[in-house]
Amino acid sequence: MDPAVYILLGSFLIMLIIRIPIAFSLGLSTLITALYLNISPMVMLQQMVKGVNSFSLMAIPFFIIAGEIMGQGGISDRLIKLSNLIIGWMRGGLAMVNILASMFFGGISGSSVADVSSIGSILIPMMKKNGYDTDYSINVTITSSVQGIIIPPSHNAIIYALAAGGGISVARLFLAGIVPGVLLGIALMILSYIIAVKRNYPRGEQVKSFKKAWKVIKDSFLGLLTAVIITVGITTGVFTATESAAIAAVYAFIITFFVYRDIPLRRMLGILTGSLKTIAMVIAIIATSSAFAWMMAFLRIPQMVTGALLTFSESPVLTFLLINLILLLLGCIMDMAPLILIATPILLPVVTSLGMSPITFGIVLLLNLGVGILTPPVGNTLFVGCSIGGASIEKIARSLMPFYLVMVIMVLLLTFIPGLTLWLPGLFMG
Repeated sequence: MDPAVYILLGSFLIMLIIRIPIAFSLGLSTLITALYLNISPMVMLQQMVKGVNSFSLMAIPFFIIAGEIMGQGGISDRLIKLSNLIIGWMRGGLAMVNILASMFFGGISGSSVADVSSIGSILIPMMKKNGYDTDYSINVTITSSVQGIIIPPSHNAIIYALAAGGGISVARLFLAGIVPGVLLGIALMILSYIIAVKRNYPRGEQVKSFKKAWKVIKDSFLGLLTAVIITVGITTGVFTATESAAIAAVYAFIITFFVYRDIPLRRMLGILTGSLKTIAMVIAIIATSSAFAWMMAFLRIPQMVTGALLTFSESPVLTFLLINLILLLLGCIMDMAPLILIATPILLPVVTSLGMSPITFGIVLLLNLGVGILTPPVGNTLFVGCSIGGASIEKIARSLMPFYLVMVIMVLLLTFIPGLTLWLPGLFMG
């Protein structure tokens, strides 16, 4: 094997271990390898520019801004009230409300961390106050937030489409994530209910007043309409993913500041500042990941990995299981965006050669990495949840085992039952 392969991967792993930020780790390891191979650093810079020079990529900043506006503008409170109206009367009702609210919010923000920051900051303290254990409150909140990664609109799905070479329909990916996202929510509800019965958690109060119920539905409808506008607009071809993201941002601005009016207009500057930090981080990661992926292609690493996986076993089942295991392990040590950009060009040719649809693989990839953001040492969503709940990462990671099991079962179902991801895209788009 070419020594440059060891230099590229070795330097990258060392930088990850010593906790250098992921964007710098990707960029520096690529630069070191380029210098070793006497490749001009300008080539690396050109690949970085090429990686972010995409019209489709403009959807990501708009989706991030829209999610930030809706997250701070009172929509989370309304979604919690709507969820409580629908399912809060059950045993462990607040946990059910948490999961359903995350499902709704995921269709607006598309971000797991935004979900936990918004929904979790309200429901984790509320659950603790009503007698729920801290570990249970955090577990329900952070695992249900993963729905936001696969339920449309998901900016990670857009990143996957770009990493796959741009030949994958974002609209199909969005539709493909709906059924798995809902099934994941139902599975988490079943597990949460079993634990709630075992620990004798309280029931929620049932809303009996029609007037009050109608007010809750009416208040939350405009916020939920954001996801409907985006999904329907893209799947019908009325506008592209980028255009839908821009429309979502404008719609969120109007609804938040001129309809709900829970926060003053002057807060918009802080929202833009916070969004800018997230956008800058995402774009930097995409740029350096593009250069890193180019270097891997130059060194023929994808071909080597493909050959190794295809010769590992003649059974597609064993190969799919191995790929899922690799993704779960990588998700524990790397952030989602760079891992999508690095893993997709390596693994996509393998799974497609074994008969898996690129659409199915996209959802499987996202859910695998969704489990990763709940695991130490790089689980951002886990860190946020523990910070809000005031619990140690070690304790929460141990108590998450039943929830991990449910999510892994969902990964396997999506891997081996392609209809779960392909039915809706086939129904609406042929």
